Amino acid sequence: MKRFFNLYSTEQKLAFRSCDVIIFGIAMPVGILILISVIAGNKMAGDGYTYLESSFASLIAVGICASAFMGIPLTVADYRDKKILKRFFTTPCSPAWILGSDVLCCSVNAVLSAAAVSLTAVVFFGYHMRGNVLLFAGTWLLTMMSMFGIGLLMASLCRTVKSANVVTSLVYFPMLFLSGATVPYEIFPEGLQKAAAVLPLTQGIKMMKAVSLDMQMDSVWKPAVLLAAITLICCLISVKTFRWE
Repeated sequence: MKRFFNLYSTEQKLAFRSCDVIIFGIAMPVGILILISVIAGNKMAGDGYTYLESSFASLIAVGICASAFMGIPLTVADYRDKKILKRFFTTPCSPAWILGSDVLCCSVNAVLSAAAVSLTAVVFFGYHMRGNVLLFAGTWLLTMMSMFGIGLLMASLCRTVKSANVVTSLVYFPMLFLSGATVPYEIFPEGLQKAAAVLPLTQGIKMMKAVSLDMQMDSVWKPAVLLAAITLICCLISVKTFRWE
């Protein structure tokens, strides 16, 4: 375990030096939160909840999206491209250690993003969650695990940085803009809503929003089962398909 945490410590230091984590994972969701709160935070969005309450779960997901799709695949692909993984191959370090250290690193980044959004909403705009906070934390964790599972799969399948950049863009931007993370899902046309519902992050945001707004639990279980299945399948495939070079 000591070797694993040494590897994680190095990864975390490198991550904090990257502007991407700060800009896309923390600054962007906090900035969108402030913009929504200043313009229409206390206005009613429908069904008795405000725009701030409606947007909170969505903005929490932005940090998850950035960590999962900009952190894990690009880091592993860069190491593979620079032959760093090939050097790891000659050590006792296993694929599970490498992928696990990246997951832990990105998890810390996602936690920092969620904390920044939550503190800003509570301290400056008086946000109060209607639902159970612990249950919301569980749905947030499940959503993060499923997105990280997809990120791990991309990291294992993409052999070069160039291919990782292409695949990451094709996954990251549709997830970011169509899932409801930045643009409210409810304003999409019906046809676009049906298409966006296929995205795993859409289901995760629906689940977190249902808990945060204290809606019926019927809208939580199906997305939860789906995301748990995605997590398990993607993690198993990523370990099996991992290549050192």
